Amino acid sequence: MQETEVTVTLQQLETFFWVVNLGSFAAAAERLYATQSTISMRVRELEKSLGVELFDRTHRTAQLTPKGRELMDYAGRILDLSTELEHRISAPEAVSGSVRFGVAEVVTTTWLPELIKLIATRYPNVRLEIEEALTSELMDDLHEGQLELVLAPGHTRIRNFSTISLGTIAFAWMASPALKVEKRTYRPSELALWPVIGLQSKSFHYSAIEDWFQRDHVRCRYLARCKSLAVAASMTIAGMGVSFLPVRSYKDELTQGKLEIIDVELPLPPVEFIAAFPFGHSYSLARAVAELAQEVSDFDK
Repeated sequence: MQETEVTVTLQQLETFFWVVNLGSFAAAAERLYATQSTISMRVRELEKSLGVELFDRTHRTAQLTPKGRELMDYAGRILDLSTELEHRISAPEAVSGSVRFGVAEVVTTTWLPELIKLIATRYPNVRLEIEEALTSELMDDLHEGQLELVLAPGHTRIRNFSTISLGTIAFAWMASPALKVEKRTYRPSELALWPVIGLQSKSFHYSAIEDWFQRDHVRCRYLARCKSLAVAASMTIAGMGVSFLPVRSYKDELTQGKLEIIDVELPLPPVEFIAAFPFGHSYSLARAVAELAQEVSDFDK
């Protein structure tokens, strides 16, 4: 009796992996720079090679059969080993692929250009897709598989994700001299008398401010909640309220007298930034970029 040869390619496994992780053939097609018909063809070829159905096509979304769930575990491990082999053994210029990662604004305005230059030098054939957004939005996209890596403020322990510390950056309450804030130490309840210019609720910044005022059992009065620290800073310089800003980003404005730091009781500790990527992968391009980010970051270590 002649045995049937099973031929499964890495491309087929990668396609299957991303269809499952992203939840649809269309999303996988966008992720892999292919047409949806190409993605469907690769999955059909994989099913034909294995002689099993991997997706239950009676549903509107891509739902796995029991064999599909079993294959997903193997696919993850095989792709992990393939990626690790490529990174550990191949010359850096032979490494190819793409990384979709999200960054917080403070990273964008500090050392992100240096990271991009380093990636281009180490891995010239790697494509980058970069998104800037608020921390919560970035983490949602990471959980949903739309991003593979996030560089943002956060905690070093996040369920289902590996993290690497990128260092800390000091924030301080600031105001324009035109606002005539007295030079003394303020409790949260006293600072709450001034209008606050903050970031939107999906930001790490918003949560930190809310927690700080609640230590004194008060709520602040927001003049505005922006999506950008730069916008909040410009409104603060204009004397419209007080805001919580990264000190290093506004050294010039402090030196020039456009802004001044407000002394407060119970000051918040420096904000830690992390690189977060999916847990459980022994090696990946996202991890490689995270390690380069740690190398480049000039935040306080």
